[in-house]
Amino acid sequence: MVKAIVTIPPYAPFIEEVVNHPIVSGLRLKTVMPTKGSLEELLKQLQDKANGKDLWIDLKYRQLRVKNYGIPPFTEIELTHNIDVDTPVTAYFSDGKERAKILEVDGNRLIMQDGPKRMVGPGESINIVHPSLNVEGHFTKTDLKYIEAAEKVGLKTYMLSFVESVDDVTRLKEKVSDAIIVAKIESQKGMGYVRNVWKDESRLMAARGDLFVELERPHYVTKAVEEIVMKDNNAIVASRIFPSLSYSLEPSCNDIGDVDNLIRMGYQNFMLGDDICMKRDSVISGLNLLKAIADNYYK
Repeated sequence: MVKAIVTIPPYAPFIEEVVNHPIVSGLRLKTVMPTKGSLEELLKQLQDKANGKDLWIDLKYRQLRVKNYGIPPFTEIELTHNIDVDTPVTAYFSDGKERAKILEVDGNRLIMQDGPKRMVGPGESINIVHPSLNVEGHFTKTDLKYIEAAEKVGLKTYMLSFVESVDDVTRLKEKVSDAIIVAKIESQKGMGYVRNVWKDESRLMAARGDLFVELERPHYVTKAVEEIVMKDNNAIVASRIFPSLSYSLEPSCNDIGDVDNLIRMGYQNFMLGDDICMKRDSVISGLNLLKAIADNYYK
């Protein structure tokens, strides 16, 4: 039976309704959003609302995100990590829909030439697809705060972004020895880990949002996503699922065909992402549509 994990903002008023949906197996906490008070209290409240279903803490790890506001052109953008990369180099924003040229890098500062042609804000993800890229450090300060709070309330379920080696999984297990880990595969290096190293030290996720941007060619994403579920038949597929529902409650033909294809590949576990999970109507519509497609396939 097809199951769904739903991304939730910490204070979404529709969490209980999502949890009660028959195909929902758990919630993924969107940890980059602002919170009030103690994280320990927040996690306790969300555990209660999850009502025995999984509550996954999404650790950003080495994923590159914007730290400050920047207004192009010729601005600087500050990142959550220090990096090294050969310049000039292209940076991608908005799931690859926008691009901009980085002229120089100074620690976590990107000195930009142009674009994207709008204000860039804190929390946005950024992709720099170049073999010379080196991201310094691992867990962010926010990651470490969530790990500490989770330990206090007995939470052990984590999603780890941009996993590229077994060392990434080991670093989390050094902090939480009995952690249950979903390794989010989001890069070419991550695919190398899947193909050549992965055993069963984690559960795999085909995180298509960044993976699509990071692969050498866009059409390679189909083969990569299929390889992941062939390695791990309990793998989760995430992102770019029913994006049309973020604009209209009438789904597109492309979206329906995409999910049908993922089920035919062997995926039984789906994670609905940010684009449709910020509003009650779009996320409930997505869950109902996923159930209907699965029921049609398995009847």
